[in-house]
Amino acid sequence: MSRARSCARKRAIQALYQWQVGGQDLADIESHFLAEQDMEGCDLGYFSELLHQIPARFDELNEAIDPCLDRPISQIDPVERAILSTGVYELKFRIDIPYRVVINEAVELAKIFGGEQGHRYVNGILDKVSRTLRKAEVEAAGKRRS
Repeated sequence: MSRARSCARKRAIQALYQWQVGGQDLADIESHFLAEQDMEGCDLGYFSELLHQIPARFDELNEAIDPCLDRPISQIDPVERAILSTGVYELKFRIDIPYRVVINEAVELAKIFGGEQGHRYVNGILDKVSRTLRKAEVEAAGKRRS
């Protein structure tokens, strides 16, 4: 995946965290990030898509995550919740991005921003979600490995 997309994901995670914790208006958060954060080299269109589409589909994304969780989603750390929501959004709505790339990017973000073992938790949850949302792709990948 491109560095520009990775940068957009990283900034979107930070912005989504700010939205979850502070409850600020998305347009204000976006304006702040564009003015105050280092957005050079980021895919700004993708950043904007993630920042606006994930909150718009938050309930739908949580429904896809919920069956795979070991506790209520409200008890998941807000950073990891933002990462999981981003990963599930990509698995569900961005089929142009291979599921392994989605999971790998999420794990890398969890290593940067999440708790000590957060990357393992994110990996396990997104692996389970991908088996539902990308069943054919996951099965095809499994056959290629065999």
